[in-house]
Amino acid sequence: MRYFIGIWILLLFGWACSTPMSTIQENSDFTTEELHISTAEETAFSGQNAKGDTVSITDEKTAYEIIIIDPGYYSWLHSIAMPEGYYSQEHMEARNRIYVMNWNQRVQNPLRYDPNLYEMQINYNSNIDYGYQVNYKLYNYFLYFQRKYRQRLGPYLPRIR
Repeated sequence: MRYFIGIWILLLFGWACSTPMSTIQENSDFTTEELHISTAEETAFSGQNAKGDTVSITDEKTAYEIIIIDPGYYSWLHSIAMPEGYYSQEHMEARNRIYVMNWNQRVQNPLRYDPNLYEMQINYNSNIDYGYQVNYKLYNYFLYFQRKYRQRLGPYLPRIR
């Protein structure tokens, strides 16, 4: 009887360790086909042609700053992302509110979401006007992040166009 219980506990432990990870990945991952990631975008993700790996997001009028250290983001921002002026500030603010909320929930849940991807909370207050530059670069970072790491931070696909 002890032998049977020991085997049952080992099987249960093995099942418990493997089941949550596969469920999480199925719920949060995209396939490359869903996102239509081009060769140029894959190259930008790799950071091979990157001129710098740090992007500082600042707005001189409001004195807010975000620093992003992610190899490939600078290259992606300047080669793949839509140019400034393509999106309205209101559009980006609405999306950023959703993305920040989901991002912060994932930071607070490191057992379910990879803590290496979601390291720090983002303090984004929707009542503050951060300016076009901050919203543009933050919005594009969220697009970059979702596409590169195949994570879904909102109810829609992270499309570039």
